[in-house]
Amino acid sequence: MDILILGGGAREHALAWAIRQNPKCDRLLVAPGNAGIAEVADCVTLDIVDGAAVVALARREAVDLVIIGPEAPLAAGVSDRLRDAGIAVFGPSQAAAQLESSKYFTKAICDAVGAPTARWERFTDSAAARAHVAATGLPLVIKADGLAAGKGVVIPATMDEALATVARMLDAEGAEIIIEAFMEGEEASLFVLCDGTNALPVGSAQDHKRAFDGDLGPNTGGMGAFSPAPVLTPAIEAQVMVQIIRPTLEEMARRGTPYQGVLYAGLMIHEGRAKLVEYNARFGDPEAQVLMLRLGAQVLDLIEATVAGRLAGMQVNWAGDHALCVVMATRGYPGAHENGSEIKGLDVIPEDSTQVVFHAATRRDGDRITAQGGRVLSLCARAATLHAAHDRAYALVDRIDWPEGFCRRDIGWRALG
Repeated sequence: MDILILGGGAREHALAWAIRQNPKCDRLLVAPGNAGIAEVADCVTLDIVDGAAVVALARREAVDLVIIGPEAPLAAGVSDRLRDAGIAVFGPSQAAAQLESSKYFTKAICDAVGAPTARWERFTDSAAARAHVAATGLPLVIKADGLAAGKGVVIPATMDEALATVARMLDAEGAEIIIEAFMEGEEASLFVLCDGTNALPVGSAQDHKRAFDGDLGPNTGGMGAFSPAPVLTPAIEAQVMVQIIRPTLEEMARRGTPYQGVLYAGLMIHEGRAKLVEYNARFGDPEAQVLMLRLGAQVLDLIEATVAGRLAGMQVNWAGDHALCVVMATRGYPGAHENGSEIKGLDVIPEDSTQVVFHAATRRDGDRITAQGGRVLSLCARAATLHAAHDRAYALVDRIDWPEGFCRRDIGWRALG
């Protein structure tokens, strides 16, 4: 198979790394890719939210399968353009991707099927939203209704911050927000492949959204993750599938928008029960890194079965191990930061099936690798225990010579105690 992956982050590097190991993969293209992806695939320049351009490239390169990594092409309807052109694609339609691109849409689906989630209200008027906040009091959660690169959720610490957040989010014309009741518990994520009819869980993970140790600092796109998530027990997974995932998929099919791709369910788990926090319509980042490290080459077989509508006969073959990922970011992230700093030490890190460095925002300038964004590297390891995976991942971190970078030193602390 000749395969095209859309995206240029660590999630796409992890997908490329896993897919490249499968003997079915003959040629692998990634658009736009990055310095790390270039080591395992051919990187091509492309506007990945331009459906016509993606179709043209796929036809020109005789691509057999397109895998969409990030959310923006899904929200832009790129998968629809590919399907209309008769090109196999892994990723939901634009209408189905509203499960991520519109928080209001997801809440309406939850209400329609009775899926457990937080109480919520939708607002387009700033004055009405501020009045609701004042009447409700803290704690609460404020969410921008739309794509926000993982940073559109605020849990305000003070009433002043809550009111300011409402004003800022509703400042743009046509903006909408969701204000939710705060849910107690521990967050985890379940990833499920869906072929429009069938659903197959393919793993759990736990992310770390705050920038600094101890879950302090601003919200980010994710500073690290581990898999599996012990809090997401088999009993809770069964509850999620029965009460949340399967009813959602049935409702999507009933509305004429069957879901095909990976469905990422962000969950809040409290006293042995899970409620839905949000849906994403793609593999998470950094969750994809730990999932791909554990899944390896079989991920292509699973993706192929999803696209072909034959998930019913598939199963996931898990090794009984653990994986942990530490994200290194440019100092200042998620705020203002400078690009162009040199990263040293990557060339002396041995990589194999148990440890690998996935690149996110990197560029090769001659013999130099430079940072070109906020989250830059994902240093990942797997081992028989989470403690061993943790130690191996941080041993990789300590080999990186990059004074302009930083990371959290406590990834996995919930499960490690």
